[in-house]
Amino acid sequence: MNPQGMTELWLTRHGESTANVAANTAERAGAEVIDVEARDVDVPLSPVGAEQATALGGWLAAVSPAPTAVWSSPYRRAVETATTAMSVAGREDAISVDERLRDRELGILDTLTPLGVQNRYPDEARRRDWVGRYFYRPPGGESWADVSLRIRSVLRDLDAANEGGRVLVVAHDAVVMLFLHVCLGWNEQQVLDFALNNTVLNASLTRLTRVDGLWTLTSFASAEHLVAQDAPVTVHSGDDDAAEH
Repeated sequence: MNPQGMTELWLTRHGESTANVAANTAERAGAEVIDVEARDVDVPLSPVGAEQATALGGWLAAVSPAPTAVWSSPYRRAVETATTAMSVAGREDAISVDERLRDRELGILDTLTPLGVQNRYPDEARRRDWVGRYFYRPPGGESWADVSLRIRSVLRDLDAANEGGRVLVVAHDAVVMLFLHVCLGWNEQQVLDFALNNTVLNASLTRLTRVDGLWTLTSFASAEHLVAQDAPVTVHSGDDDAAEH
């Protein structure tokens, strides 16, 4: 029998970040720029995000069977989520940090609200509308198609290193969405339609299982573990080319 790699893939978005909070504040105030204290890679969890990561760890401590490997984006908010969760779970597994799991790079649109993009880069706003969300690449940034290439690459390594295992990946909302796109074989319109109607909640769990080489979506953005431990459930808008996420 040919090896098929992983049998389960658990995807979680990082806990709420300080930039998530700042983006909401900026949009409510009608501001053009999000007041963030650090570059995207260095944005930390908010106090609520730390609480969510702790709740994720509580769930990991009780779940059986447990994940056989944990991989994380190198961005601080993701690493903090993963390390906090594993510590609370009482597990000493090494966390594999991989740059291919980083958030989508927004280039010149980084730290801008939707209003900021419209007012400062109206030509880019029109180009984005014309090209479409999946293929639009902001100057200096990435498209969803670019991120999908990263995910296809990392999936090969996850499979090679985790034959028959279940892997927990801690990353970002766009990365979670595009794992579904790649694993489930969705086309451009299918992933866009799904993203339009669904949000990856902070510290939520999305689970995929594979049988005979085919992936199936078992659950999407479940927050039951947060509710069970009285941790806040936060809804921050997904990847929209404009806000920190």
